[in-house]
Amino acid sequence: MKICNICHKISGTGQNHIDCVQKRNIESEDAEFKNNIAEKLNLSNDNQELGVEVRALLEHMSKEKDSDE
Repeated sequence: MKICNICHKISGTGQNHIDCVQKRNIESEDAEFKNNIAEKLNLSNDNQELGVEVRALLEHMSKEKDSDE
């Protein structure tokens, strides 16, 4: 028996738990996705190329944020 390096609980197989390994992979993919989403959508380049609906939503959200302060 061995201790799982991820959850630090006893592992009967002598290796890390499969669930723990999969959870770690999903979390790292999720963090990577969040970091790269602006580049994938080209939001950082030019907001004039966005659809009318998206621009209207962004403008509405920025106005609402300004009025709250």
